[in-house]
Amino acid sequence: MDSPNVLLLLTTLSLAVSSAISGSVVEDLANLQPPSDFNTTVMKNCQHDPSLRYCNSSSVDLKEIFKFTIVASHLCNESKNPNCVQSFDKIDLRNRPKMAPLYLSYSFFWKYCPLTIFSINLSNNSLKGSFPTEVLCCAQIQALDLSLNGLAGEFPIESFSPLTNLTSLNLSYNYFSESKISDSRFFKRFNASCFIHSGILPSHRNFTIKAIFVLVGFPIFVVFMVVCFGWLCFQRPDFLPRMFQRKHKFTPSMLRAATNGFSRKNQIVRSDGVEIYKGTIRDGTEVRIEIYRDCISREKRKEFVEECKVLVELCHKNLVQVLGWCNNRNKRAIVTEWTDGETIEMWLSDSAPPWKHRLKILAGVVDGMRYLQEHWPEVVYDIRIDSVLLTDKHEPLLSRFQVGDQYRNNKKIHWFGIFLLEIITNRRSQEFERGEAGFIEHVRENYPENLHKVIDARMKLPENIFDQAKHGIELGLMCTDQSISKHPSLDQISHMINKVYESCLELAPQNHKRSHGDGGKGHKHLQ
Repeated sequence: MDSPNVLLLLTTLSLAVSSAISGSVVEDLANLQPPSDFNTTVMKNCQHDPSLRYCNSSSVDLKEIFKFTIVASHLCNESKNPNCVQSFDKIDLRNRPKMAPLYLSYSFFWKYCPLTIFSINLSNNSLKGSFPTEVLCCAQIQALDLSLNGLAGEFPIESFSPLTNLTSLNLSYNYFSESKISDSRFFKRFNASCFIHSGILPSHRNFTIKAIFVLVGFPIFVVFMVVCFGWLCFQRPDFLPRMFQRKHKFTPSMLRAATNGFSRKNQIVRSDGVEIYKGTIRDGTEVRIEIYRDCISREKRKEFVEECKVLVELCHKNLVQVLGWCNNRNKRAIVTEWTDGETIEMWLSDSAPPWKHRLKILAGVVDGMRYLQEHWPEVVYDIRIDSVLLTDKHEPLLSRFQVGDQYRNNKKIHWFGIFLLEIITNRRSQEFERGEAGFIEHVRENYPENLHKVIDARMKLPENIFDQAKHGIELGLMCTDQSISKHPSLDQISHMINKVYESCLELAPQNHKRSHGDGGKGHKHLQ
């Protein structure tokens, strides 16, 4: 060590000892203050030897430099250097598990590490955590020993670049992470014995195993992923991103998942060849699943799919939305939106709805029929009162469709006539011995003189509203006339019903006032 540096060490040491005993000086660093002339001493040292590390610091912290000299003096003696006044050649704290972590914590010492130190030994101290990069501030060292500790994590190979004089390195018996094969040039500087059980040496055997795993395992992984993707595509495409899903197509696995394995709790109807379930598909939508358990030819299955492709395109407020289909060898199904409402038949029987509400139902049904006639003339439908559904907002929904039966399509006006008469009378054609023919004959026999025997008496219609119901009966008889040429068109039917409905809405307030004006002696009105 040069004489100015020795002078500095001796000066600070003597000052420190004057305020604390030698064994506790390091522990009392926070309470020590540099002497008044310490700045002059530092400046003289830097003028004599500009290479000193604290001389090259961008900002001179006298208190920090003072603490450095104290720690350097103690560490020199702890390391058993022969003559600390003359030189500080080594840091030797091996087998000192209590002292080593303490000195490593003094970052200011390593920041100004004395240039005379050429060897650092911190072995067998049970050090934990990552590599103590502080020691690398002593870039001039020739030997470093950190063996027999518990150091772990990444080994900072790049940080060793400035240590050009380092010829002896011992990192054995630690738990570092394995280095990359590309870092093997660094380890050629040292003997393999320097890294025994350190975990740091790149293992060619492990590299070979990894290479084999990549060459063999990766293709297997790819095959596995392809198989999984294929299974999802054909069994559960609803798990795929939307761009990969097959729109409107449901698989048996999707239906099974939606109905909790076709559980009895989800089953609504069961008959020969047909089962109806309530289910919830993966996106949370509640659906009605109608399953046909029959065996049909391949051609029939193709026709079924083509029919479904048309039905999923239907979009109208008075039509139940068809969401998709399932076409399997032993199982076909149509999936539609779920409607909590009841059928028109149940509604008529249970609630005795007023005339105004019945007209609204008729207007909605005709609106749906007109949409189908204009946009999808090949689609026929069922408008019996036991198949038309009713939403909680009293909107009717046509729920049963079929494609391509032109004969049935020609009878749609006739069917609507039956539907209209049943709405007004609350009677079913099944109640009559001759079915529809008997029902129509019964209405004709009482038209127009005895309509009070035909019209649903529960409505309790006043005279002006009764005339509207009479016109409704007349329209129903026109629609069911055996001569198709006498049938009104859907546009004419729509115009008549909407006109009557608007008139009913205008008359309703007047009838309400009249019922209060006569002291309640008039008919009751269900609004």
